[in-house]
Amino acid sequence: MADMMTKEQRRKNMQAIKSISKLESIVSKELWKKGFRFRRNSKDLIGKPDLYIKKYKVVIFIDSCFWHQCPLHATMPKSNTDYWKKKLVRNIERDKEVNEYYKNKNWNIKRIWEHEVKNDLEKVIKELSKFIMFAKENVKREPKCLL
Repeated sequence: MADMMTKEQRRKNMQAIKSISKLESIVSKELWKKGFRFRRNSKDLIGKPDLYIKKYKVVIFIDSCFWHQCPLHATMPKSNTDYWKKKLVRNIERDKEVNEYYKNKNWNIKRIWEHEVKNDLEKVIKELSKFIMFAKENVKREPKCLL
């Protein structure tokens, strides 16, 4: 199926997409209120983690149920299915590659789903707080990987 937009229209449309999601902003505000200091969306780190603390070797990814194909909420577009299937399968493969990269580098990695943030933000913040505190206390020890 051909694109209904010109290349220039598609380019402008894609440029308008924000790199920081609303969910990421919500989670980062809550963690900041709790006293955690971190950076967001580093282009220098593999996979461009949503939140990271280099000092504690912590990376956090907030995965969209659509783009990362959540087992509970994944959907497949009804048009151009070959394109979308390849695209979404590659996203899943890339997530696995990123996970392996950080595990091999002894980083603490945590992935949370979009629906977890929407369903119970308080629970997510508690889990992330514990995760970061564990990493902080165990900087010299074996890292933890929660996927």
